[in-house]
Amino acid sequence: MKYFTKDWYDEMQVSGFLALHESEEDWEEELEYYRKEGKDLRELNLRNLDDMRGSLLRYLPESFHPYIHDGTLVREYPTPELRLLVNRWERDYERRMEELSDRYMQHFESIKAELPQAAAELVENGLHDAVVLSVERPSEDQLVLTLDCSGGFHYFTDVRFTFEGVTYSNIPADFIGGWWLYDEIYKTEDGFELHTLFDTPMTETVIRARDVKIEPLKLPLMRRLKNLYRRR
Repeated sequence: MKYFTKDWYDEMQVSGFLALHESEEDWEEELEYYRKEGKDLRELNLRNLDDMRGSLLRYLPESFHPYIHDGTLVREYPTPELRLLVNRWERDYERRMEELSDRYMQHFESIKAELPQAAAELVENGLHDAVVLSVERPSEDQLVLTLDCSGGFHYFTDVRFTFEGVTYSNIPADFIGGWWLYDEIYKTEDGFELHTLFDTPMTETVIRARDVKIEPLKLPLMRRLKNLYRRR
């Protein structure tokens, strides 16, 4: 992947981690809420900091490192100096991400008319949060992915994607349960190359194929009822 890579995703998690309280009153209210629940917000934040430490040290400038090492990045209400550092980094991050998104959209628009129609539809409709139900290889040049798209943004049901004329795929057969995060597509001489970033496990996959067939499937009754209840 050239755009929406694992590094790109990890830095996005750092940006989300840096969300600061708007006021000291908000900070105190959250401390009190957790205290009433029998929990220590500062300790919880420090555990989360330990989980994120590697990414924070990698993506944030050295000026952040003392706040990371002593825990004040999450343990106390941010000082004016820390807030200034965060705001400055976030502005730069948002600018870089907007530029990246614009470059990819320019790339996609430049090849869209040359892609198989269904391949363009696949990426335009979006499969974010779709879950892999099965991976099948009926033949050497065919790959079938069945995804649960009920929690996504377009199909809202199970969908079977049959890739035809497959010349390369690194999706393992036991990839059940993988979460589709982000994708990007490229034109090849006789079709397209689809790159996808999955979570659980975090994996970058590639499918090189001539075409793809998209078949929405009817959900089993119990899952239809569950999804209907969830949306109310």
